[in-house]
Amino acid sequence: MIRDPATPTLFQRRVYGTVGLTLLVGLYLLVGLTAHDPWRGDDARHFGPVLAMLRGESWLFPLLAGEPLVEHPPLYYWVASAFSALTAAFLPAHAGARLASAVFVALAIWWLARAAESLHGRAARTPAALLALGTLGLVLHAHETQPLLALFAMLALTLSGLAELPTRPLAGGLKAGMGSGLAFLSAGFGGLWMSAPLLPLAMLLSADCRSPRASGAVLLGLCLALTTAALWPLVLHLQHPELLSLWLRNEWQWIVGPMLRPAELPRLLELGAWFMWPLWPLALWALWRARRQPGVLAILLPLASAGLVLAWLVAIDDLSQARLIPLVPALALLAAGGVASLRRGAASALDWFSLMSLAVFGILVWLAWSAQVAGWPSGLARHVARNAPGFVPPDANLRLLAGGAISVVWILLVARLPRSPARAPANWAIGLVMLWSLAVVLLMPWFDQGRSYRTVVESLDIAVRGERGAQARECIATTGLPDAMKLSMDYFADLRARPIDADATPCALLLVHVERRGRSAALAPEWETVWEYRRGAGKRAETFRLLRRAGR
Repeated sequence: MIRDPATPTLFQRRVYGTVGLTLLVGLYLLVGLTAHDPWRGDDARHFGPVLAMLRGESWLFPLLAGEPLVEHPPLYYWVASAFSALTAAFLPAHAGARLASAVFVALAIWWLARAAESLHGRAARTPAALLALGTLGLVLHAHETQPLLALFAMLALTLSGLAELPTRPLAGGLKAGMGSGLAFLSAGFGGLWMSAPLLPLAMLLSADCRSPRASGAVLLGLCLALTTAALWPLVLHLQHPELLSLWLRNEWQWIVGPMLRPAELPRLLELGAWFMWPLWPLALWALWRARRQPGVLAILLPLASAGLVLAWLVAIDDLSQARLIPLVPALALLAAGGVASLRRGAASALDWFSLMSLAVFGILVWLAWSAQVAGWPSGLARHVARNAPGFVPPDANLRLLAGGAISVVWILLVARLPRSPARAPANWAIGLVMLWSLAVVLLMPWFDQGRSYRTVVESLDIAVRGERGAQARECIATTGLPDAMKLSMDYFADLRARPIDADATPCALLLVHVERRGRSAALAPEWETVWEYRRGAGKRAETFRLLRRAGR
């Protein structure tokens, strides 16, 4: 008997079903999460408050090397410091802290799958999880210390609760209210703006949510959201009113400050086009299919969420990549609704594009590893050497075997993928996870050397010790350091630099940072260079100089 090719075997149902999806999510979240130092940028910057909490300096307000960090409330830092403390016996502090990112992303995927099931039916549950997992711009941020991942999870919880309003109004309203309150503890008033208005909007825009029970649940959810959001500012006011005032002033700035200029909108669209791939084509298709049913909750709810996030992006005037993370839940829910109705030709085109594009990137990863190990291709080898001078790939044979195994498994999974409406999202998600795993196995040591400040700080620590011992370590001035370097100095060498006040400092040592090929600020002739460290190339080139006051 010949089996119908459209009917999956029992093995295929296990591998590509709930068990396989769970393993795929676990592989995505854990590979590359703990195997590198704090990297320059958000990864190191947001580990600063976690380190401060672990040292007992402050648990109520985020601090970075002793200075207030006013960007985010402490929810993510609380969870990250708890994981770091629990895993201290077998993981470094920075690696344990990143487990919070894995937990928040896993929760977000789970809640989005539940929301898609409530809005579109059971068939949309797996596509929603796969599409959220496979969002192109999310992969790097999901493996760093990133507070916006907490907001990502709380927005997914809010949407999941509101999706249940028509069938389970009380449970849905309470879930949405808790999600909104915790969104405030994740991202301040921005998080509240992106979540709380969804509760009344769901009731006003959709007839499914206008029953007396649903209206009462929405009111109860709003009360829960505001109560939860008020707890942290109230405690902070009682303990450290000056820090609350500092945080409120910073929050007020994005509300009344300059907005995104119209000339920057094309850049926002360009950034969103690659960051949100493959969500936005499927979301647009879902909107087109639902054009004759404008009052459906499955369309109005994610549309309202996307509108609130876009308004926040315009208000904060910040086009950094991580700021697009809160847009993922809304587009994932829209896209999940469009998968089932995707025409065969479009689905096949998306399937083949996913396969070919990820295969090309996989070949590029192998070429980059070949450039490191064998010096071929020569042009790529020169680029690798320029960005990480003196780098020697560790465990080349072991990494070759592991990379080969990942590539073979990738090919087998794609070849045996059963035909279904979710084939294209599954093909993309599997390919992206395998590509990420391949990049971690082959290229992680090279990236770690180029993006970690550990070697810079170790060299700086030796230079400082050679000056005046402990007294010099207590007083190092700076003309301005990146937050990642401040954290690295504090974490790896217990060094803290003091900002210069009114162009003067009592410190005998001065640490200067120069990016790219720029020139450092003009200094008095009494300062002489005693240490210099250059790293990176091109746009990432930077120089650190330690200067000593002459005669001291």
